[in-house]
Amino acid sequence: MNVKVPDYILSIKPYEPGKPLEELEREYGVTDSIKLASNENPLGPSPKALAAMAKVMPTLHRYPDGGAFELTRALAQHLNVSTKQIVFGNGSDEIIGMLTRALLAPGDEAVLPQPSFLMYDIMVRCSGATPVYIPLKGLAIDLDGVLAAVTPKTRMVFINNPNNPTGTMITKSDMEPFLAKLPSNVTVVLDEAYIEFVQDDACAIGTDYVTNERLPVVVLRTFSKAYGLAGLRIGYGIMPAEISSLLNRVRQPFNVSSIAQAAAREAIGDTAFLEQTKALIHEGLLYLYDELQKRNITCFPTHSNFFLIDVKQDASVIFEKMLRQGVIVRAMNSYGFPHYIRINVGLPTENRRFIDALEKVL
Repeated sequence: MNVKVPDYILSIKPYEPGKPLEELEREYGVTDSIKLASNENPLGPSPKALAAMAKVMPTLHRYPDGGAFELTRALAQHLNVSTKQIVFGNGSDEIIGMLTRALLAPGDEAVLPQPSFLMYDIMVRCSGATPVYIPLKGLAIDLDGVLAAVTPKTRMVFINNPNNPTGTMITKSDMEPFLAKLPSNVTVVLDEAYIEFVQDDACAIGTDYVTNERLPVVVLRTFSKAYGLAGLRIGYGIMPAEISSLLNRVRQPFNVSSIAQAAAREAIGDTAFLEQTKALIHEGLLYLYDELQKRNITCFPTHSNFFLIDVKQDASVIFEKMLRQGVIVRAMNSYGFPHYIRINVGLPTENRRFIDALEKVL
């Protein structure tokens, strides 16, 4: 193909999504499989969100509200922030893309923990900027290492709290000195996709720092995890109004569907469902920790709805063997953890089935 492609685009390794459940069942000859690989809400969406989706269905011949007016107002009231500080996206992935397009250029650098969410790397490269990787310290983000990597070329820093894939948490006492030491021309992106699952009051909460006048801080959140709306692809950013204004210059019109807006608006107010979700996850974690400990299988406590398990052998082999048991997990080979798998908490019956299957394959 005689098309000139920038080198920074050619440097991107495409994101490889997991196979659909139905295809895996056909391929491996299994039925009634369970998926514990994508950190999804096992309860599904809020019943109120489902009702809101059904109500919107007859109006799908109309374009959605391009400014998400009602949803923005509801979320701003819920978070006690200004409507001018909120930008919605087709998942928080799209907000990452808006940030890198608006704020990065070829020659700039962005500092990322490694391993962490793969879309940081992809979006930084799409802008022509250079990702700078900081290895984790144990399983936690090395904030001192991030600070040491900042140069005059640094324009953005990504921090995932709790971190995916390790589930570790950054405390307020660590976050605040870190932010104070960063140059004022660096935008800090605090990705809080799993913040609803955190039980520790010491955890740093990004909305506390968005009003920081010295340093631009952007907080990313999503309706995909705790709210059970992963299939609708809706996330949002909370940020200084000056940055939201820039993002709205690069945001595609009608980027969030009518169904997604209606579902998210109801999900915000369904606090009973959110509490039910959190209780299910926390009870499931305690059960899984206990069962793994009984079997002398090493796992790592988390502040999220997922956690890592050390299987003491090639994780990709365990992944394949678990598939044949009808249980889908995530092998961490591509994240630099060749002996670890990651699972998210499922329903109680799914958790028990996972334990039984893992015991068999090990």
